[in-house]
Amino acid sequence: MYIAMNRFRIAPGKEETFIEIWKNRETHLEDVPGFKSFQLLQGLATPEHTLFASHSIWESEEAFRNWTTSEAFRKAHANAKPASDVYLGPPKFEGFTAVLSQEQ
Repeated sequence: MYIAMNRFRIAPGKEETFIEIWKNRETHLEDVPGFKSFQLLQGLATPEHTLFASHSIWESEEAFRNWTTSEAFRKAHANAKPASDVYLGPPKFEGFTAVLSQEQ
């Protein structure tokens, strides 16, 4: 299992705008080989920013990497519009390979 995360710092008061951007985008993930799930996570809010993370789970790092060079990836990001008043800098990517896992 591979987990791909992008962390975003969002301007205070722009949290709902950011969530709406994600709600309204076409991800094209449903038919991507190796894709398992996606979550948008909201974290700590400070006077400077609110932290969010996009969190996707993949069968493998290879499946994730294949998606990043696919037509589905290009389509999902084709209409991405910079919202300079929402984002406080670019996202920070973090990728993780599961080394231990426990499920109920």
